Amino acid sequence: MKCLRLLAAATLIIAPMSAQAKLSGAESRIVRAVDQEQARTLGLLENLVNQNSGSLNLAGVEAVGRMMRAELEPLGFEVRWVPMAQVARAGHIVAIHRGSGKGRKMLLIGHLDTVFEPDSPFQHFARKDADTVEGPGVGDDKGGMAVMVAALRAMKAAGTLAAADIEIVLTGDEEDAGNPVEVARGDLIEAGKRADVALDFEGLSRENGQDMGSISRRGSGNWEVRATGRTGHSSGVFSAASGNGAIYELSRILTAFRTELPEPNLTFNVGLVVGGATAVLDANGIRGTATGKTNIIPEIAIAKGDIRALSLDQYRRVTDKMRAIVARHMPGSGAEISFDDGAYPPMAPTAGGRALLDRLNLVNRDLGLPEMAPIDPLKRGAGDIGFVAEHVDGLVGLGPAGGGSHAPGETVDVPSLWRQAKRAAILMTRLSAEKP
Repeated sequence: MKCLRLLAAATLIIAPMSAQAKLSGAESRIVRAVDQEQARTLGLLENLVNQNSGSLNLAGVEAVGRMMRAELEPLGFEVRWVPMAQVARAGHIVAIHRGSGKGRKMLLIGHLDTVFEPDSPFQHFARKDADTVEGPGVGDDKGGMAVMVAALRAMKAAGTLAAADIEIVLTGDEEDAGNPVEVARGDLIEAGKRADVALDFEGLSRENGQDMGSISRRGSGNWEVRATGRTGHSSGVFSAASGNGAIYELSRILTAFRTELPEPNLTFNVGLVVGGATAVLDANGIRGTATGKTNIIPEIAIAKGDIRALSLDQYRRVTDKMRAIVARHMPGSGAEISFDDGAYPPMAPTAGGRALLDRLNLVNRDLGLPEMAPIDPLKRGAGDIGFVAEHVDGLVGLGPAGGGSHAPGETVDVPSLWRQAKRAAILMTRLSAEKP
């Protein structure tokens, strides 16, 4: 891994400097530029949100990609669209800004898609009050992309973008990665190998009203259980001849997961359950249909969910436990569990990540903002930065603060857009002046 040991050492030298340190002239211009372009940034966010880009809405994701291309090319980025038809997804934006070649090479990460497909009733940007807007993906991650663009525009206006070596990867399927994941994330992984620093523009974490830093996040994977039973008349349920049926078998498994698996930094959600005399999932595995009657013992039951762990060791240990639980069949029933190949790797905390957060806190000091403590990784979901974490140290949460992510009513705190854009632009300006 490209560890930031030198950065950590430099931080130890710089940290004791006077708390009265000021922004440079260029950094002051960045602050003014962000403030002057607030309406433009909010307008971009509105346009992004009003274009549906559910992960499976391929045309919509590509449309958001075109919108981001239109923002990045005028800033001097070479932008290309990477189609992902081979994994049944729309594609990604990869954009490169060639700077002086003397500073740290930065990878900026975001995503074009949202969890809200075209059939969701939640489709439009709306102003709730002076400080709050809502809309599908307004925070996750269209707000993050708006912050990214605002920061880069401010750097351009201040004259600091010219020296910055930046590669941007905006994936089109972060919320529902295509398989095989090695293909779906191949361009991101290669970008991570080229970078010295990774900055992830997903949402800002807050705790007790305070902005928090994020130097780690858990990985995630999906699982599916298919339980089977002997169908027949319900009067025979629980008998030796008829058994317990598929739904009782599935219920046993899910109850055992809940009681036997819990441990620190681990969660495991059940997101979809369907069962009956017949039960099927659609090709994308996000919708299910079933038939059955109260007097028929169900023959099949299906459950799908995810598992989130802080390390690969934890993930492997827990999935082994899940297999053992599934194998303890009730009489007359059976079940199998499978795990997808698209698991998101974890981003474990590192010394280099802590040094980057120290750097960000120097920016906070000079902006007159409170120091950001690292947040518990249990309070963050998995994300694309996990795919590059073994190659480069990074920070997560450079996007805006908000609430209700992944649910109708998702919101963004508008002032956090400007706060985060200033932080990101000044941090990138300073990193671009440091030797790799």
